[in-house]
Amino acid sequence: MHTMTQPGTTTGATTKTQNWEAVNRVVFPLSDQDLVLPLYAIEWTRPHLTDDVFDVRLDMEKLPFDAMNNKAARKLLNESLEHHADTVGNNLFTVDARHAMTVHAGKHVSLCTFFNAFPASYWKRWTNVSAVRFSAKVQGKGEIILYKSSGRGLFSALDTISIDTVSGDAMGGDAITDDTSPADTATKEKHGHGAPGDAGFESIEVVLPMTGLIDGGYFWFDAKAANDSAFRIEDAQWSVPNGEKSVAPTTLSIAITTFNRAQYCLRQLRTIAHETALIKRLDTIYCTDQGTDLVRDQPGFAQTAKELGSRLTYLRQSNMGGSAGFSRGMYETLKAGTSSYTLLLDDDAISEPEAILRALQFADYTKHPTIVGGGMLNLDNRTVLYTQGERYIPTAVWMKPSQGLHYNHDFARFPLRDSPELHRRADTDCNAWWMCLVPTAIMREIGLAMPFFIKFDDIDYALRAAEHGYPSVSLPGVAVWHQAWHDKNPTRTWEEYFLQRNRWICALLHSPKPDAHFAYEMLYTDVNVGLRLVYSALTLQHMGLRDILRGPQYILDSMPGKMAEVQQARRGFADTTLVADLDELPAPAREFTMRVTPATPKAVRNSGLKAIARGLLSRGDGTKDERPEVAIPADQAIWKSFVGVNSALVTSPDGNTAAWCRRDSKLFRKQIREGLRISRALMKRWERLSEEYRASDICSVEAWGKVFKEQGIDE
Repeated sequence: MHTMTQPGTTTGATTKTQNWEAVNRVVFPLSDQDLVLPLYAIEWTRPHLTDDVFDVRLDMEKLPFDAMNNKAARKLLNESLEHHADTVGNNLFTVDARHAMTVHAGKHVSLCTFFNAFPASYWKRWTNVSAVRFSAKVQGKGEIILYKSSGRGLFSALDTISIDTVSGDAMGGDAITDDTSPADTATKEKHGHGAPGDAGFESIEVVLPMTGLIDGGYFWFDAKAANDSAFRIEDAQWSVPNGEKSVAPTTLSIAITTFNRAQYCLRQLRTIAHETALIKRLDTIYCTDQGTDLVRDQPGFAQTAKELGSRLTYLRQSNMGGSAGFSRGMYETLKAGTSSYTLLLDDDAISEPEAILRALQFADYTKHPTIVGGGMLNLDNRTVLYTQGERYIPTAVWMKPSQGLHYNHDFARFPLRDSPELHRRADTDCNAWWMCLVPTAIMREIGLAMPFFIKFDDIDYALRAAEHGYPSVSLPGVAVWHQAWHDKNPTRTWEEYFLQRNRWICALLHSPKPDAHFAYEMLYTDVNVGLRLVYSALTLQHMGLRDILRGPQYILDSMPGKMAEVQQARRGFADTTLVADLDELPAPAREFTMRVTPATPKAVRNSGLKAIARGLLSRGDGTKDERPEVAIPADQAIWKSFVGVNSALVTSPDGNTAAWCRRDSKLFRKQIREGLRISRALMKRWERLSEEYRASDICSVEAWGKVFKEQGIDE
């Protein structure tokens, strides 16, 4: 064994006797590698950072295009031409096993990726962990280079470990950084030949202090193979001192709710059943089936149930939406009294099982009980991260990406290593329930989900928890693949009722005083769908606001039958009369062309205001048209496309149907007047309603227990 100790660190003997717990195991995909590999490992490239990373003042300056000469223009273009890492990986390395890879001779690979970089700044902010240990088993000839980034996305090499098991020579390199304080140095250990059965492998360990991470930053390693030898890495992992854990040994239960997505749900159960490390920490999966196409009737369910054994509890109940399904899992977890956490997991998501363990172990170390969420990766474009976490905007009663980031970041085009903005820690207000770990202690104090059926239950829960002092953290390296939203549009389905009703209940719950912007948002929501001739959405929005005025007990009592009532309310509108065969309708008079000239945001806003005035004053009537004026594809069904159009054949977002939407100016004006009347009533009664909803116990464990009992649950 070769031990190297540097100034300001613990000795080799101390690090050896320290109990460490692996909290981020480096993993690789065993399937769909061509779709997901950039999330795990990429080619090393020479760093290239643009000027704005070094000088934040550049963000304040407007580009002077009118004064830009040829030289300046060339500099601008050259600065934007970045060479991103090769994310294919075929000629760089081979994935040998779930926890093993081989770097090909002469190749250089980086593990600064979404799933394999260690989110050090999040551990620094939310836990008391003081140091992190990197360890791995290596074989062949090459180098392991350890890196650390800052919140600005600048990174530096902390240490280089040279390995040569071919000739039996193992040497530890010195820290590379020139300006390194004692607190920033590392402790390294190399062990001769690894554990029994690991012939030819060298074990390495490096302890890194948690310093310089307040604003952000990751740890990761790169691996470089010698020109004449392949280089194999196994069981690489990031560990933290076990003694700095905040809680005793913990277990979790998993709550999955499903409605007629039986095959997807069964796939989720299989994934969990085959992850040994996760099974060791699992008490029970509460699979709440609210559908008619049952999971238990699927081929292969019996085998999966046998593999899970007592760790699977299959429940049946009538369809009361996701909030009831997840609340059932939370309710059963509390009733069983054995689990420290409940993981809420979507039935149709594809999980990275390691991410579940990471969320669990991170929660074990947080200073206080903390909701730990994960990001959403796009199921159709597997390297695209829809969002890692969101901020709640109280005045708009809506969400936006945290830290000024954007939705839909593609790690295949812009790897984490080449995306400085992603290295800053992004704090969040809420995390969607595609994957979210909730401590049992929080559930006991604040109750279960609001009886919202669907929509906004996750947002409300996070805000409610925050009001009780419990934060939400969306942890990088934790995510599921989930169907994206491009083939969905709630305004054209029954979901619009629940979206808008629950949105404004959420506002009442978390904004005791009314804001003038609320009235604007209600009017904007009405006008937005009205300009697109979706009059059914206006009806559902107003139905939702009227139900809010009836009080919280009505919301709870009406939940079991509300969806059927909503579906009945939207029948008979032109926009809800759908056809699957376009030959059933007359051919449109003309093809669609988006006639748009790029304009400034101010000009677009003014154009929108003119469209609103024109729509409200219009005498246009398409109810008697013999053929649609134009066919509008789903992706172009925005307000601009309907200006001056009395009827249009509009494709649904999923591409399966189309509706002949017809302008009815009288109905539009009538609905706008009704919306103004209801919004005035809501604003007038806001403070009293807010107090009433906040004081209600409709989300309590007892209230949900009564609901489940009344529904005659079949277990």
